[in-house]
Amino acid sequence: MEYFYFLFLNYLMKIQTAFRLDQELLELLKEKAKAEKRSLNNYVEYILSKVVGSIPNDETKQAIYEAEHDINLGEIDDLDTFKKSMISDV
Repeated sequence: MEYFYFLFLNYLMKIQTAFRLDQELLELLKEKAKAEKRSLNNYVEYILSKVVGSIPNDETKQAIYEAEHDINLGEIDDLDTFKKSMISDV
């Protein structure tokens, strides 16, 4: 039952939209989707999320900047303790 509730909530959060695509591109997308046993919509959403998902948000950009410029860096004395502290922060 929880799975169906998740699907329902996921459905409610999606927005229907329309795109104009080159016909050859659309046919290639359909072929790739079929080969991966996905719907066209699911396949396009998957590809877009891979591309957009790899764009860092502002917090990640700030962390990258700080790491590259040695800002707020601390020394790690014990790796296991550090790992545990990272898990507990989540």
